Amino acid sequence: QLQLVESGGGFVQPGGSLTLSCTAAALDLDSYVIGWFRQAPAKEREGVLCIGAVGRIPNFADFVKGRFAATRANTKTVYLQMNSLAPEDTGTYFCAVYEVQYFTQEKCVLDQPAYPHWGQGTQVTVSS
Repeated sequence: QLQLVESGGGFVQPGGSLTLSCTAAALDLDSYVIGWFRQAPAKEREGVLCIGAVGRIPNFADFVKGRFAATRANTKTVYLQMNSLAPEDTGTYFCAVYEVQYFTQEKCVLDQPAYPHWGQGTQVTVSS
């Protein structure tokens, strides 16, 4: 069973930055697309961005606007760097993955049903 653990959430003031981590237990993520999603209070969960594997290129939600970026630290850990945070970025942030097995240069997908493996989430609060 692929287990994902998010960490790094916390409290930050508007305009600040935060880096989240997503770590996979007992499995390398080389052939997995990693997606980051978030859920604000009383709202549905939404896609933030994904980074590809096996040729797939990143995909970003419009609200990211160059403020967020994800990088693979190693074969088991992915970071989500968030800058210029605003109160509307408050929510629980989840990482999720899906495995890919063939090469393509299409964008990775941000559709939640494509992701069978999810972490438990980490809370991010942006407030003054």
